[in-house]
Amino acid sequence: MRFPVTRLRRLRYNGVLRAMVTETKLSVDDFVMPLFVCSGTKVNNPISSMPGNSQLSVDLLVEECKNIVAAGVKSVLLFGIPPHKDEDGSVACEHNGIVQQAIRAIKQEPLTRGLFVIADVCNCEYTVHGHCGTIVDGDVENDLTLVTLARQSVSLAEAGADMIAPSDMMDGRVGVIREQLDANGFYKIPIMAYSAKYASGFYGPFREAAESAPKFGNRATYQMNPANTDEAMREVELDIAEGADIVMVKPALSYLDVIHRVKSEFGMPVAAYNVSGEFSMVKAAEANGWIDGPRVMMEILTSIKRAGADIIITYHAVEAAKILNARSY
Repeated sequence: MRFPVTRLRRLRYNGVLRAMVTETKLSVDDFVMPLFVCSGTKVNNPISSMPGNSQLSVDLLVEECKNIVAAGVKSVLLFGIPPHKDEDGSVACEHNGIVQQAIRAIKQEPLTRGLFVIADVCNCEYTVHGHCGTIVDGDVENDLTLVTLARQSVSLAEAGADMIAPSDMMDGRVGVIREQLDANGFYKIPIMAYSAKYASGFYGPFREAAESAPKFGNRATYQMNPANTDEAMREVELDIAEGADIVMVKPALSYLDVIHRVKSEFGMPVAAYNVSGEFSMVKAAEANGWIDGPRVMMEILTSIKRAGADIIITYHAVEAAKILNARSY
């Protein structure tokens, strides 16, 4: 392999050939669009830190799902903003909870019933204190929280959720949820576990969107230390052993090494969450004219897939899908 016999630029001169030898290819099938549902009717509350995203009442959420389907995106991830909160998140377990209402509405609408609906399972949006479980002596009590998470999961499955996605980072929650889903006849419902979820500064805009900022302290006792990767492997291994069908790394962009390592070591379907802060930084830089927003967006999404992600949860989903659709003609 000596110059000039080997000239790698030969594979780059022609656009058709460049496309042929592209190693990592994004697909609309890779994307999941997160959505925020709130109570009321005709409610559209724009999220100031996440341009183009809003808290939507169920009726408008269904209309947005029609747009998502039209763009070719086949899956959504639902987060709820309830009309009232409580101490342990029991409101999230109610038969007529806000996400349960949204799932039923999506499944009843002919144009959206084919969407694959993923239900996030956590308590931070539903508790008065903003933490992900029941508080005892100033911290989240792990095993008490598992009870609520399992109840919430069964309720969401009863409403018609296609997949359950626990994001709380409690020890043992995948096993307890799997056990309760199976006991209630939902053995076909898969679990996508937020297995390596880091205590990240990139979640700021989401906490505005979901109204889920903790009222005291932080989440460092249950979310992971950003410096650790060996610990992430242990978390993933435990979730697989407990019955997780898909494992997730969150955030994505600063944790590409973790995504790659999870995929390489376990060979499991891997999801990556391109989180709110990652999205908002692109939009802010684009608005200031500092970057070519669509180009950077596609570069970021490609890097996440290149690292090993099979599923990319991203607020860019519809915009990216439109670009991919345009390229296909």
